[in-house]
Amino acid sequence: MRCVWIPAFALVASMTLTPGLHAQDRIGPTDPAELEGFLDGLMAAHRAELGIAGATVAVVRDGELLLSKGYGWADVEARRPVDPASTLFRIGSVTKPFTWTAVMQLEEQGLLDLDTDVNEYLDFQVPGTWEEPITLRHLLTHTPGFEDRAYGLFGPNPGVSRGAWFRDNIPARVRPPGEYTSYSNYGTGLAGYIVERVSGLEWEAYLEERILGPLGMEHATARQPLPEHLAPLLSEGYAYEGGAFRPRPFEWVDSGAPAGAMSASADAMARFMIAHLEGGEVDGVRILGESAVDRMHERAFASDPRVNGMTLGLYEKSSHGLRIVGHSGGTQWFFTDMALIPEERLGIFVSYNSAGAAPLPMGRFLEAFLDRYYPVERGPTPDPSPGWQERAAAYAGTYGFLRVSHTTFERILGPLIARISVRPGESAGEMTVRSPFGTERYREVEPGHLRSVDGHGEVAFEGSPEAGYTHLFLSHMPPAAAERIGFADRGGVHLVLLLFAILIFASLPAVMLGRWLLARRFEEVLHPRGPERWLRWAGLGFVGVVVLFVLLLGVGIASQEAFLYGEGRGVLRAALLVSLLLLPLLLALVAGAALAVQRRLWGTAGRVHFVLFVLAAVTFVLQLHHWNLLGPRM
Repeated sequence: MRCVWIPAFALVASMTLTPGLHAQDRIGPTDPAELEGFLDGLMAAHRAELGIAGATVAVVRDGELLLSKGYGWADVEARRPVDPASTLFRIGSVTKPFTWTAVMQLEEQGLLDLDTDVNEYLDFQVPGTWEEPITLRHLLTHTPGFEDRAYGLFGPNPGVSRGAWFRDNIPARVRPPGEYTSYSNYGTGLAGYIVERVSGLEWEAYLEERILGPLGMEHATARQPLPEHLAPLLSEGYAYEGGAFRPRPFEWVDSGAPAGAMSASADAMARFMIAHLEGGEVDGVRILGESAVDRMHERAFASDPRVNGMTLGLYEKSSHGLRIVGHSGGTQWFFTDMALIPEERLGIFVSYNSAGAAPLPMGRFLEAFLDRYYPVERGPTPDPSPGWQERAAAYAGTYGFLRVSHTTFERILGPLIARISVRPGESAGEMTVRSPFGTERYREVEPGHLRSVDGHGEVAFEGSPEAGYTHLFLSHMPPAAAERIGFADRGGVHLVLLLFAILIFASLPAVMLGRWLLARRFEEVLHPRGPERWLRWAGLGFVGVVVLFVLLLGVGIASQEAFLYGEGRGVLRAALLVSLLLLPLLLALVAGAALAVQRRLWGTAGRVHFVLFVLAAVTFVLQLHHWNLLGPRM
């Protein structure tokens, strides 16, 4: 099956030790002093290796704060240290569990139904592209079938209401809901807007009244900018450039705030983790019923049941024989992870305030923690079963995450997003998998299911050796299914075609200049007459439009910050409109190429050069069309 809904009773198998792994000393962290010593060494290594100004950590167990600690600086210039109790970090997508907790509160009260068409709760309509409607359950599990949009995701939108923003920025529905996971900030933001619609409270106010306030999370807020009493406590975000930490501006997440706007201290996050680990209650205050918490932690969707899947609002990070649920989050400068181990009543929160920390929360910090406190001994890896060579050849290929744009200019970002390469390994019976989580060697557990030899990752494939494997699912990242990349979407192919076009385009003005210089001496022989002159000038006009398009596109997307904030929207739109000027010029060039061949214009070399130029122009325009750069598709 392409996707699998799994009831609670089916989780028993997933909560046992992973086959091939054997428990050793698995008592977990119990001594705060010992835990502090371990974290001190780990953080010192991370900060030195990656250039990290500051970090904050909280570990809870059995309903209590076992340890919280700050590392480094919240403000490098002012030498303000990180205080785990009061220093707020931007937690990015770890905001999402708060939004989903709010949804489950309203569902528990009977005000929301997870399986009702979301259009029933909205004051606008999500298009009915597919027969199946999108439900809150789809939004909770990142399976609504939306394409991804990132342009203008950050940044204030003065004068634009949250409802208007969601109405005017609906992503295209590119696959049926409930089919595959594809991480959706829009989907979570839409759920936050539904919370507003149903509760009658602004999303930020709802969190304050129903979650943050009751839990005593005094040093946490969803407000932007931060309230006056909290603003001085916010950590700076940093880029590490030229051997120094460079503070970066405050990152807005305006209309899509329910997907990633919160700021919180480690101690505040400890309260939230305790609530989720202790059945929805902290210090006698209940924010959610036990059954609702249990449902939030149960598997609700799996692209493949053999690897980690989605819960209602969280995702599985199961590893080391433990069932783990949680969520990671990243802005441009802050990187955060929250992991809950319900059977151990253990929660871990970590956040970094520097761009260099990007590779850490998604695996390295948590894996080091689990290696320390829940070590496993690996059993023998089974030999591949019959038919391995055929399956290995079918596994091999390049896979891209489904989280891409299909209908807008953002499609061009597809080749720039990290992809997954699967190739036969150096050792017999192994595959090498390169992903955003590193390069690992994998061996087959059973057909379509591979396990890492180096770490704790697992990969499942959809398809068969005969029909081909079409999709790949990483245990490291359940919200991000991947599909095999076809020839037309391979970045290397397009790069070769683009280089060909650039070389040919550059040659035309060089040839025209050379002929003009020579014509001054050999007027009768080389000076172009009639159609030859106008065809080359049409070609030069085409090159001029290409140059103008590239310059405007570069200004419109000047940096990652400008892209996320939607700055230069007018310039970007102008670039996409300018690209349309290439169409009439291309028609003229194609007609001119036919004329040049028919009338034998120029010499043989001249005709060949002009035909190559027209082929380059056709290729370039087709590439623009393929990547949605021909016309204002925004």
